[in-house]
Amino acid sequence: MLTDILWFLFFFATLVQIAYWFFGLSGLLHYRPPETAHPDQPGVSIIICARNEAENLKKNLGRILNQNYRSFEVLVVDDHSSDKSAQIVLEFQKTHPILHLLSVEDANLRGKKTALSIGIEHSRFETILLTDADCAPASPNWLEKMQSLLQGDIQIGIGYGPYTTHQGLLNAFIRFETSFTAIQYLSFAIYGFPYMAVGRNLIYRKSLFFQQGGFRSHAHVLSGDDDLFVNGAASAQNTAVTIHPDTFVFSEPKRTWRGYYDQKSRHLTTGRHYRLRHRIALGGLSASHALHYVCAIALLTCGAFAPVVLFTWLARMGVVLFVYGKSLRKLQDPGLLIWVPLLDAVYVLYYFLLAPALIAGNGKQWK
Repeated sequence: MLTDILWFLFFFATLVQIAYWFFGLSGLLHYRPPETAHPDQPGVSIIICARNEAENLKKNLGRILNQNYRSFEVLVVDDHSSDKSAQIVLEFQKTHPILHLLSVEDANLRGKKTALSIGIEHSRFETILLTDADCAPASPNWLEKMQSLLQGDIQIGIGYGPYTTHQGLLNAFIRFETSFTAIQYLSFAIYGFPYMAVGRNLIYRKSLFFQQGGFRSHAHVLSGDDDLFVNGAASAQNTAVTIHPDTFVFSEPKRTWRGYYDQKSRHLTTGRHYRLRHRIALGGLSASHALHYVCAIALLTCGAFAPVVLFTWLARMGVVLFVYGKSLRKLQDPGLLIWVPLLDAVYVLYYFLLAPALIAGNGKQWK
């Protein structure tokens, strides 16, 4: 009886997974680049929130300031830094008058949402482009190509933020998780079901921010300045995606498993506040993924006919590798494909390890 239930759940989870990969996560295979930018290049305000980011600002701010674009400003909002972040910005300001330093003055107000709100309120332009202090645009054309997304009714533009490549399993897993997450939110957005973006590469209209009441609806959640805002404001009609290599914004990944766990446990708590339909769609993806592997292991432990288990696993993995391989080529990381069979299984442990943080929440600040 138990074996029959396991077989049913195994086949059911596998079919659900195949359906997700064919019809939900294959959006990047159908991606079409947006039209070229407006020749007049309307003004853009780039906003960076920083807390104790002196080294990153020193390393990356020059690449953000030196964009091939006619009219833009860069606002760095210092959120109670205790290092030399402000001094670094002021040093750059001597040669870049488009750079402005803002500070969170109230000692009782902290957090990225507060800093970002201050930056948006003080911005000169209607178009807001967000990135982080530890991020570096892949190209001096980043700003121009991100701005070109906002045409007609489009008010939100979603870009990709990969991590740099290093040796080791941790780096491979971080890149795998980042690309897998990107395949989800980019594909869903391409299919008219946008639900999130990453704040290190996101552009939207300032007027939309105020129409949504800023971050008021989720001010009690420490994170979510990017994905929760997009989750509430994005629609099939007002959102566009780009995966042009010039628009990538690279970040340095965590170098320790503990640092990565703390980062992801903070980020994942925001998922509990997504719209119900998004929680159902993402929950079904995660649950079927985990159930596929758990049932396979349980069946093998119970002495079930191993060739059928292996064939079913291979059927799903073939679909995953097909979609993942084509998607990774578009995301400029095809070398990661060799890791997919291993990390796809390891990812199930990721679900279980981060489940306590997802359920209980995480009270850690953004920095």
